[in-house]
Amino acid sequence: MIRSFSGYFKNLVEAVVDRSEAQTWVDAVEEWEMHDCEEDSRSQSSCVCGKENLRYLFTIRNSVNGNELFPIGSRCINKFQRRELDDIANILEQRFRLLHAIENKRYIALSTDFFSRKLLLFLFDEGVFFPNEFNHYNPETDYRFMVEMFNKRDKTSITAGQRRKINSIIAFQIKPYLEKELAGKMRT
Repeated sequence: MIRSFSGYFKNLVEAVVDRSEAQTWVDAVEEWEMHDCEEDSRSQSSCVCGKENLRYLFTIRNSVNGNELFPIGSRCINKFQRRELDDIANILEQRFRLLHAIENKRYIALSTDFFSRKLLLFLFDEGVFFPNEFNHYNPETDYRFMVEMFNKRDKTSITAGQRRKINSIIAFQIKPYLEKELAGKMRT
């Protein structure tokens, strides 16, 4: 059955309000937080609104009553018009894209193709940068280094030593975290 865009939105509103304590869309959207994300590489899943062919399957949880909605697509997340939900949805998607690029042995530059300042902060907050002898047992050193390199407008000014450090952080800190965190969250 083909539904119009307004039909999808109506379905979303009904699903969200039905599982919220608030009785209006405007109030109900404030109750929901991002909980998790899975990837359907064949895009065979459908959103709670009815939209088909989702790749990224988000789970949101109601912070008031504990109800969950799954799967919900990023376009429906955007309908909540809450910047923090949009930001975390983007970060969760970026993790999958970065892991696939690493697995496919692509060259990973500290560019917007794979990273963002928000993703780097998320990784830091998740404890991905860990204390070791190379960062003088201060993980914030690696985080600040990655942000500094990401912020460079002229990426050709990154030295060979800095590139080795970037590659080392990606290979020995970021990659293991992504493999562990995303294991079991990829449907093929």
